[in-house]
Amino acid sequence: MKKKKLAIFDIDGTIFRKNLMFELLSELVFAGVFRKTTKKEITKMYEDWVHKRISYEKHRDKMIKLYHQNIIGCKEIDIKKIAKKVVGLNVERVYMFTKDLIADLKKKEYYLVIISGSPIEAVSAYADSLDFDDFYGSVYELDENNYYTGREIYLPVWNKGQVVENFIEKYDLSLKDSVGVGDTDSDANFLKLVEKPIAFNPNKELKELAEKKGWRIVVERKDVIYKIN
Repeated sequence: MKKKKLAIFDIDGTIFRKNLMFELLSELVFAGVFRKTTKKEITKMYEDWVHKRISYEKHRDKMIKLYHQNIIGCKEIDIKKIAKKVVGLNVERVYMFTKDLIADLKKKEYYLVIISGSPIEAVSAYADSLDFDDFYGSVYELDENNYYTGREIYLPVWNKGQVVENFIEKYDLSLKDSVGVGDTDSDANFLKLVEKPIAFNPNKELKELAEKKGWRIVVERKDVIYKIN
């Protein structure tokens, strides 16, 4: 790889206005790929989060658990088909701040990378739709017939900073002038590494860390973008 400046993005709440894993789960149930009974669990989980009964992190962890439980015995081709459909339906649901930032970074020839806890099938489709250079998502094992076993092979969400460090070492990159954009404290692991971290629509934990570290904080509400510091 020719050396370029690096820009790292989370997806959910950072680029995408909704949650990719939630949309994928819902569509897989609707299509009959996942168990219909899972719909009640998804609805309950979503309501608990919306009504602040659980944190976003717990909401995310429950989604991962539901996906893990339902993926066993599913065909790879079915998951990829639904993932592509979900991305196609939602590709325009993006925040203006990050949409404009991505366009500007492309002009400056940054190497754009997505790191997400969503399944790799959806993350790869989303990265392709936005013309990103690389991507990392959760990977689940396939057997010799391309059916999912349910075994988790790779979950980048637990340490996004380590993913970035491994990526930099693999391609012998520099973090000079690097940019990072995230919205929750799980993104802090890679925001700490870049020279220009941006806490975008941050949760309470990330907001407090950003204030302490002097990171840039940006909030987008409706059609207005607020730069907090």
